[in-house]
Amino acid sequence: MSPDLANARKTMVDTQVRTNDVTDSLVVDAMRAVPREACCGSAMHLAYADTEVPYAPGRWLLRPRDAGKLLQAVAPRPGERALAIAAPYLAALMEAIGLTVERTDDPGVVSGAFDIIISEGAVAEVPIGWLAALAPGGRLGLVHREGPVGRAKVWLNGEDGPGSRIIFDSAAPLLAGFERSPAFSF
Repeated sequence: MSPDLANARKTMVDTQVRTNDVTDSLVVDAMRAVPREACCGSAMHLAYADTEVPYAPGRWLLRPRDAGKLLQAVAPRPGERALAIAAPYLAALMEAIGLTVERTDDPGVVSGAFDIIISEGAVAEVPIGWLAALAPGGRLGLVHREGPVGRAKVWLNGEDGPGSRIIFDSAAPLLAGFERSPAFSF
C-alpha cells in the first residue's frame, strides 16, 4: 500500500507551514502543488517530516517551515529570474509560482544578474560572488550559520549595495564546502 502523498503534502502545509506565519498565497499554493518527494532522492520517506532531508552527499532540503518562510521572505513574483543553489525543492516551488529558474549544485560558480538567489544549505560566510550576481533590487535568501544555530537572512541589493535583515533562526546543515575555515586564535 503506497502512502497518500497528496494528503501528506496538504498536512505539511497546514501544520508546519501556515502555522508558522507563511501567508503568501503564491508560496502556500506552490507548496500544496509541488511534490516534495520528487526532490528527496532515497530519503523520500522523510519528504513531509518536520526535518531537513538529505538528498545528496552534503546537500539537504530545508525543513518545510524554513523553506516556506525563506521563500516568502524573498517575495518571488511571476516573471522574475532566479538562481537556486543546491536548492531543488525551492527551485521547483519558484517554477510553480512562474519564475524562470536556473539551478546549480555547484555553489562556487555563480554569474549573471538575478532577481532572486536562494540556497537550501547554510553557509558560514556569505559568498561575495552570490551578492555580486544580484540584479538591482535583487534578493538573496539563505541561512547564515556561525555556530550551532544560524539565522535565515535576506539581502536586498539596494542603491548603496546589499543590506541584510534577519528573518528567523534555523539550524539548517552547512552546505558542503561552505564551513568556516579553522583559524588560530589566542
